[in-house]
Amino acid sequence: MKPKSILFDAAFDRKFKKYIAGLSASQRERFKQKMTLFKEDIFTPNLKTHKLKGNLSDYYSISISYSERLVFKILEDGSVYFIEIGPHDICY
Repeated sequence: MKPKSILFDAAFDRKFKKYIAGLSASQRERFKQKMTLFKEDIFTPNLKTHKLKGNLSDYYSISISYSERLVFKILEDGSVYFIEIGPHDICY
């Protein structure tokens, strides 16, 4: 599924900027590659997209790296709303 658009709020934007600033050049490149795949199909197997459970059952997550995740919600119009980014412990 190709997302219609990608949305986020000011709080996510701050977290995202802080997250990106902490990445090495190779990690940034890997992140860019993951986002390119995400923009084409959010369920691409390389992203390991999975629906969350429990209190987060309305959300999905992709793997950016072994321990890094991006949590998002698929909206009714096909847009994607980014919720959280960072280590597994923070996202869940």
